[in-house]
Amino acid sequence: MTATLESPAERGPVPRLQRMRQSTLVRQNLVLFLGGFVAGVGGFIYHAVAGRTLGPRLYGEVAALVGLYTVGSIVNLTLVLVLARYAANLHADGRTGALRHIVRRSSQLLAVPTVLFFLLMAALAVPIAQFEHFDSPVPVIWLGLAIAAYCYTAIPRGILQGTQRFTALSANLGLELVVRVLSLAVLLAVGLAVTGSIVAMLAGVTFAYLLGMWSLRDLFGVEREPVQMRAMASFGLTAAAGTLGIILLYNLDVVLAAHYLGKYDAGIYGSLNKIEVIIYYGTLSVSQVLFPRVVEAIATRRHPARLLLLSASLMSILGLGAVAVFGLTRGLIAAVLFGSQFSAAQPFVLAVGFIGLGLSLNNLLVQFLMAVHDRVFIPILGASCVLLVALIALFHSGLEQIVADVAVTIFTLLVVLSVRCALLFPRLRPEPAAATQ
Repeated sequence: MTATLESPAERGPVPRLQRMRQSTLVRQNLVLFLGGFVAGVGGFIYHAVAGRTLGPRLYGEVAALVGLYTVGSIVNLTLVLVLARYAANLHADGRTGALRHIVRRSSQLLAVPTVLFFLLMAALAVPIAQFEHFDSPVPVIWLGLAIAAYCYTAIPRGILQGTQRFTALSANLGLELVVRVLSLAVLLAVGLAVTGSIVAMLAGVTFAYLLGMWSLRDLFGVEREPVQMRAMASFGLTAAAGTLGIILLYNLDVVLAAHYLGKYDAGIYGSLNKIEVIIYYGTLSVSQVLFPRVVEAIATRRHPARLLLLSASLMSILGLGAVAVFGLTRGLIAAVLFGSQFSAAQPFVLAVGFIGLGLSLNNLLVQFLMAVHDRVFIPILGASCVLLVALIALFHSGLEQIVADVAVTIFTLLVVLSVRCALLFPRLRPEPAAATQ
């Protein structure tokens, strides 16, 4: 490989900033960040409207149902990764007809499982409602339909991500929440309460699916090229492990805090967790852009290390900016988001901000390792979940200890995953000097 030397003028901060602004990776991140930002704001508005309209008792039902929906989203996120990886390889080879085939075939393969899942949720609606002390099982039935429909949004979103159509993907992510919030306002106005809150989620994902398929309309004009989809199965297990591991890392602590702490402290910790997740979702676009770019780089015999390093830099800049805001406002974000009754969370906001950034970087590294089809991260991620449970089980006398438990777990995982990536770099194919990022 030949080295490219930079003149002193090219090594200054201004030229480097100009090159970063011209980077395709940076532009793609900006586009997807905007969609993710709209979706994030929409999510908070959804909960704010539901909470203020329904009051604490009924909103508690909505929050529990949304929690179940989040668990159900594991299937959607796994399918997105599987389809994105396959689509990225086909896109790199210019096989548009094959892309049309996997859209059609994926829709067919999902039909029976989603119908069976909906029927199962309908059958379990009464026991679930009784266990959660819901007033009615009807919202659980609608929840089953919403999760089933959400699985279908993975098809257009996976193809859009894999083919790097980030403008369409960004619009899809943002407009889903816009439709959800608008539907919520209408449904609550006509008195549908908890059921209306879940139907609004169904309206959002249905719109997202239809919009996504419309964004892929150009594929339906090409001749279909049948391809074998069995190769997707092995990566599906890898994607499921990575997705589940990351989701557990920012949900297990909340569950365990509710078990070990009093109700007041558990509520305070719940608010801290949501602040942590703000940074995670605020920087998620970086991981979403990185994944197909790395798959494409491997398929075209280019080295993906620079993509990872640039993505980590972008994520760190975004995350540290948010952490700085948390620090300068002295944790007032807790009171702003949740009200003055959550002021006890303020001393811990800066700490959970750094934890959120660490979680984001862990997800970035997991996405990279999945993109290069490395499976060593799976036991590492699993061990980190076990470590988190063990630490909280041993040290849980107050908020300080649980925050410390989570911080130790997240940053230990970050170090180990970073070492794994560093060891993996020499085994990946080199990138030509003329390649652009």
